[in-house]
Amino acid sequence: MRIGPADTDRQVAIVAEIGNNHEGDLTVARELVEAAAEAGAHAVKFQAIDPAELVHPDDTARLEQLERFRFTPEQFAELASLARSVGIGFVCSAFSLEVVDWLAPFTDVLKVASGDNDYAALLEHMGTTGKPVIVSSGMTDIGGLRRAQQIVIGAGAEEVAVLHCVSAYPAPPSAAHLATIPVLARELGCTIGYSDHTLGLEASLAAVALGARIIEKHMTLRHDYSEFRDHQLSAEPAELRDLVNQVAEVETLIGEPRQAAVLPEEEGVAAAARRSAVAARDLPEGRVLAAGDVRFLRPAGPVGASTEVTGRVLRRARRAGERLEPDDFGERS
Repeated sequence: MRIGPADTDRQVAIVAEIGNNHEGDLTVARELVEAAAEAGAHAVKFQAIDPAELVHPDDTARLEQLERFRFTPEQFAELASLARSVGIGFVCSAFSLEVVDWLAPFTDVLKVASGDNDYAALLEHMGTTGKPVIVSSGMTDIGGLRRAQQIVIGAGAEEVAVLHCVSAYPAPPSAAHLATIPVLARELGCTIGYSDHTLGLEASLAAVALGARIIEKHMTLRHDYSEFRDHQLSAEPAELRDLVNQVAEVETLIGEPRQAAVLPEEEGVAAAARRSAVAARDLPEGRVLAAGDVRFLRPAGPVGASTEVTGRVLRRARRAGERLEPDDFGERS
């Protein structure tokens, strides 16, 4: 899946989850997009919400907050354009069918929040856009994720990724359950990532080591920006930069599956650390070698320690301490 400049088949994509940390201030939202790009993130993510299509009318406090945080389609389009101008992608969670309709033309990837991964109509509608879709896995099991995946693909989406997610804010380390990541990869057969709600960077780095190809981390300008909950569990710009750099280091450490018996970096050590066959005593020509006739000592030589010499006939005499050569041996007796 391509997210901004990152192809997840080639590198881990870092998505800065701005969410509602802008608190409805477009200037702050612009600052966050620019700060994410400067930190090295590959994309930003927002949340596009029509409060009346998400929250019951009785929940007036929540409705008022969401209305205060709400951006218009035109404002989101401007933020998407800004993201592209600074070289990163634009990802957005859509919380209603109508939002999907106006959001899809200018977003790179659509996101399904954990609370909606069982909302079949929304999943299907996202799939019909043909856009790549990311599904967050909070509050569901493998069966629920498989159903969500099938709905989105069945509706027409060609690419679906699933992010392991624990819907707790913040999520304690004991609840991270990062061992789920390789299970999701095996069971779902798609791009798997991690939506990190823990404090700090350690969980994201461990997730990459376990196979996550997308890391979504909340971002804020300052932890103390306001009393809004998400600021405390978010990364500040400098922390996001640290995450980007450390993920790159983890990717370098993971590398590719080892193919060569001796890596180029090991050749010098191998010459000194491997053993070779040495005559343990004066050995006459024609001797049938016994176990005590040969010692294997460093450094490496022409007859290595993996060579079976017991029972071989010695073609020429060797003095104690002399290294044995391949043509010293005849057939077994």
